[in-house]
Amino acid sequence: MAGRTKVAEIRITFRYGPAMRRASTLGVRLTQRLRELLPIPPAKGRNVIRDAWNLLSGMPGGKVVFSRLVGRMAPYTGSIHATVTVLRAGYAEVQMADRKPVRNHLDCVHAVALANLGELAGNVALAYSLPDDARFIVSGMEIEYTKKARGTITAIGEPPVPRTSVRAQYDVPVSLRDASGDEVAKVILHSLVGPKPGSAGDRGDVN
Repeated sequence: MAGRTKVAEIRITFRYGPAMRRASTLGVRLTQRLRELLPIPPAKGRNVIRDAWNLLSGMPGGKVVFSRLVGRMAPYTGSIHATVTVLRAGYAEVQMADRKPVRNHLDCVHAVALANLGELAGNVALAYSLPDDARFIVSGMEIEYTKKARGTITAIGEPPVPRTSVRAQYDVPVSLRDASGDEVAKVILHSLVGPKPGSAGDRGDVN
């Protein structure tokens, strides 16, 4: 019974609208719990995105919780309310519902919302795939729109998997598809990987 109550609470508090005040309270509780299980700020030898996903994704509502936490870390990314549904080394799927706030004057999904979704999918896929002592920053981005986007959009990111934290640029392709499987946009993120500050490979030359 206790387990069902906790799951119900998570589902209710992450609804948008009137429940946002409660969502904020739950977010504080979740952050406190994660601090008990994960080092925040992350330890130099830990991949906090991988640790958080592995911890939460198997729990009822855990993927939503993970996605909201990512949105709290990067508020602009969180503004599209996307949900990470699949995440593993070299692969991610992220879904964005078709809502009025992400639409344009032509009544389809806004180009910038699609770019935001594409960046999110590529970034979480790459972040999950990094060695524990590595970090990254997006240094450039290309996007091509191939079809008007309507309905739920799924972004599929398939980055290369860096084997070391040696400073290098990686191109991360992302395909954005509608519910029928048609590609509505394609993205390439140019991401610079390098060692975390203070790690064994850090030479102090990574932004």
